[in-house]
Amino acid sequence: MPSDAPTPNIPPVLRPDAPPVHALGDLAARFATEVHGSVEGIELTGLTLATADLRPGDVFVAVKGATRHGAEFAGAAADKGAVAIVTDAAGAAAAAASGLPVVVVDDPRGVLGELSAWVYSTGRDDDLPLLFGTTGTNGKTSVSHLLEGILGQLGVVTGLSSTAERHIAGQVIVSRLTTPEAYEMHALLALMRERGVEAVAVEVSAQALSRRRVDGLVFDVAGFTNLTHDHLDDYADMRAYFEAKLPLFTAERARRAVICIDGEHGAEVLARCEVPAVTVGTPDIAGDPAAAAAADWVVQILEERQEGTEFCLSGPEGRTLTTVVPVIGRHMAANAGLAIVMILEAGYAWERLVSALDGGRIDAYLPGRTERVSGERGPAVYVDFGHSPDAFEKTLAAVRRVTPGRVVMLFGADGDRDATKRHDMGRTGVEGSDILIITDHHPRHEDPDSIRATLLDGARRARPDAEIHEFSPPERAVIEAIALVGDGDAILWAGPGHQDYRDIRGVRTPYSARELSRRALRDAGWPVPEPHWPVPYPDDETPASDPLRPVY
Repeated sequence: MPSDAPTPNIPPVLRPDAPPVHALGDLAARFATEVHGSVEGIELTGLTLATADLRPGDVFVAVKGATRHGAEFAGAAADKGAVAIVTDAAGAAAAAASGLPVVVVDDPRGVLGELSAWVYSTGRDDDLPLLFGTTGTNGKTSVSHLLEGILGQLGVVTGLSSTAERHIAGQVIVSRLTTPEAYEMHALLALMRERGVEAVAVEVSAQALSRRRVDGLVFDVAGFTNLTHDHLDDYADMRAYFEAKLPLFTAERARRAVICIDGEHGAEVLARCEVPAVTVGTPDIAGDPAAAAAADWVVQILEERQEGTEFCLSGPEGRTLTTVVPVIGRHMAANAGLAIVMILEAGYAWERLVSALDGGRIDAYLPGRTERVSGERGPAVYVDFGHSPDAFEKTLAAVRRVTPGRVVMLFGADGDRDATKRHDMGRTGVEGSDILIITDHHPRHEDPDSIRATLLDGARRARPDAEIHEFSPPERAVIEAIALVGDGDAILWAGPGHQDYRDIRGVRTPYSARELSRRALRDAGWPVPEPHWPVPYPDDETPASDPLRPVY
């Protein structure tokens, strides 16, 4: 719901420095069902749903929320420099009390994408960079970062919008949502256009499609990774969740598609896809290896090492290339194969891809995706964003294949989210590890003790004789985990990944699993590498009040 108070630790909306200027009269002529007040001579340079993000010259779009109507904040919008209010008939009277012109539309939320596209458009046919959109339960963030990395190796100026980060021609900004709201997305793309970005990789969640956050965009290439148990807090069942993904593969939203057929849902996505599509398969991980081997493009795993996974991609006309994805896991090779084929389908020459990748490695950094935060000596510690049973199963198997010693699994579960997967999270965690440690993640407004109890129940039912520990808070859990391992062992800390906070009763508390792991390793006497992520303080200047200090 819009409000005047900014939310702590939420990054700002990114906008172009010199946005297009439009006449409010033109907006009204294009979108309005009726207008209250005069729109003559008024110009606009942006729009927003939230007064906390509002800038002078903006149009404030007031939508009906669960408990209040955004039109109630029209006065606050006027005080902050809004030039007009766009709302529905129910909000018109409250909006008019602000003294601003009111543009009435039938469905403000429904028109937001088209409206945002118009506001940030320059009116040229070549208005936007090339757009790649990837959806799926697992892998869409990895594919997005791999797309960016490979395009960079081709010499392309890139942009990125993922769960982890936003990138604009080399500038890195922390993300707000997996997929931004429509007005944020169009403003971000306008800024990328302004900075000379040529191609953008966008992570597209099911919620983004359902909530119309990518309205007004047509992706040059859409990619599908997989569909597994997740997000049943938002969708009634797996069928509803699957159906929410499909709009990305319509002619309204994409021009071409690349579909992974390793899982059971890929074939149906292909059958229902409305645009030209090609398939990618990885027989080593597919539910149906024969079907995967018959895909247009096949990923063959060659070698798995702690430094990365080597694979061969082969396809039509005898084309092949061999390269290394710089993270562990056969599923990561599948993600890389999908990214390469998406780039090829976008029109980049195969010869350029071969020249950049064949015999070498993909130059990409995947924050919090099976990210090794430990040094070469001592236990290997991986921090991962995976938070579903399928992600646990694949990532644990990948860690197991490159670990000579024992594997410790450390994780918690989200509060106020899909609780139906918690038993399976406990089961897959204990089945794939030698030692299981249950801790906390984002409790939100749930009782963390209750969340842990459900995870423990699922684990103990699956393996009653397994070594299972429960430690809270996670600052303690990682210290205890490192105390259990030695050289040649591995710890997989799943869930937090790249995130720099924990949500505790609605408050974003500073927190970094990567940094906590690094500090705990150092305190245990193991060497640690320099971090790739921002740290709040140098190690020798950490104040006692620092929430990342591993003290219990």
